[in-house]
This record gives sequence, C-alpha cells and structure tokens, in this order.
Amino acid sequence: MTVNFKLFTRTLVALASVVFLTACTGMPQSVKPVTPFSVDNYLGTWYEIARLDHSFERGLSDVSAVYSLNDDGSIKVTNRGFDTKDQEWQQADGRAVFVDDENKGHLKVSFFGPFYSSYVVFFLEPDYSVALVSGFNTDYLWLLARDPELDKAQISRYVTIAQKAGFETDKLIYPEQSRYQ
Repeated sequence: MTVNFKLFTRTLVALASVVFLTACTGMPQSVKPVTPFSVDNYLGTWYEIARLDHSFERGLSDVSAVYSLNDDGSIKVTNRGFDTKDQEWQQADGRAVFVDDENKGHLKVSFFGPFYSSYVVFFLEPDYSVALVSGFNTDYLWLLARDPELDKAQISRYVTIAQKAGFETDKLIYPEQSRYQ
C-alpha cells in the first residue's frame, strides 16, 4: 500500500486544527451559560476584580474590558491593563460572536485572526453588575464587576460560586484597581 505523505500530513493537520478550534470554543462541564442573556445589558465597561493567572494578563493591574457593538452585529472587545513592570498601558482589541444563540451567554472571542476561544458567562447578577466568566476549561476564570471594587463579603460570595463550579479559587489573583478610583 502506497501512502501519499503530503496528503496524509495535510489531513492530519486539518483534523488537529478542527479539534483544537472546537475545543477552544467549548466549555467546562461544570458550568452552564447564563440564559436568558441580553447583550445590550452586557455592553459597556467591566472591571476585573479577580482572575486565574495566565500569560496574556500576567503583571497587569487596573484591568478593564469594554464591550460595544460593531456594525456587523459582532461585539468589539477592548481589554486594557497597566503593565506594572514597564509602567505603561497595554491594550488588546478583539471581536466576539455568539456560539449558539444571542439568548445564551456563550460567546467566542478572537484577538488573533481566525483563532477563537470561549467566553462563557456562567453567573450574572440580574442587574448585570457582576459576572463570572469562564474560558473553554477551568484554567480560565474572571470575576468582573461594573465598579472597580467589591467589598470582601461580595467577593467571598462569588468566589464560593466559582469554587462550586470546579475552579481552583485559591489560585485567584486580585489585581489592583487604583487608577480607576
């Protein structure tokens, strides 16, 4: 039997890409996206109260995200944080779209062309003042709020919700928000 190595390699790369891209838009089994979800109520500025550590926000304080609608109906995402080492602001602009339907808090966001990753709103206060957001697995968690600070009792409540959902909350980072005060 003769194997076309080029065809085999291309097929393998394509299959791996599909698996990778699909996995990145999935979600942990322990969370369910908020439903009903209103994108209009979610738009605006959110401040990062806590997060699990990851390379693309390491060393940042005063982290915020601003969501607004693009003309095509997608969501413009502007993440901003202050790099404490370099003493300068860092900004990343991206685009988010719904994975299923707009009534469910499951989106995928891209900051790098065709590569998307999950953004799952799995807890949301009814007044859209606080949200817990997961990535495609439990290595990614954000506690976001409309105000740059929450009191300790509020934080404890949300951390407990995240812990029950399977996140390692003892590893949370609480970035300063002093530049927003």
